[in-house]
Amino acid sequence: MAARAARQQSGSVKRFTIYHDIFMMPNSLRKPSASKISWRLKNKVVIFMKGIPEEPRCGFSNAVVQVLRMHGVTYDAHDVLKDEELRQGIKDFSNWPTIPQVFINGDFVGGCDILLEMHKNGELIEELKKAGITSALLEKEESSQSGVNKSKE
Repeated sequence: MAARAARQQSGSVKRFTIYHDIFMMPNSLRKPSASKISWRLKNKVVIFMKGIPEEPRCGFSNAVVQVLRMHGVTYDAHDVLKDEELRQGIKDFSNWPTIPQVFINGDFVGGCDILLEMHKNGELIEELKKAGITSALLEKEESSQSGVNKSKE
């Protein structure tokens, strides 16, 4: 019985040591490389968020999804809650501490607050134009203005 208990203890210690060693690795060994993140930025608009667009798991991610939806933007979304290495890696890659993160044409734009501000002041429409994307809000504005001009004629 004592021998069996000793084997169980040594087995437990060994398993703990392996577990501990994996999670105590230097961050540089656990984080995804820049190339693993860069390939995710291949599309014009990419967001790293908590959850998925159909089911955001935080209010900030939901706000980003709603803004992009208003603009009619097609984008790639990556759920950082499914991959802790991606979650930390994207923060290191962009040098930005929070999620969600928005990229346009591979360039980091910002998080929720910055995207909301850009939406309010019209800068988001301009950034989307630079990427070759016409905002649905701009299209609505142009069509409503042409309707006003026709009624004045």
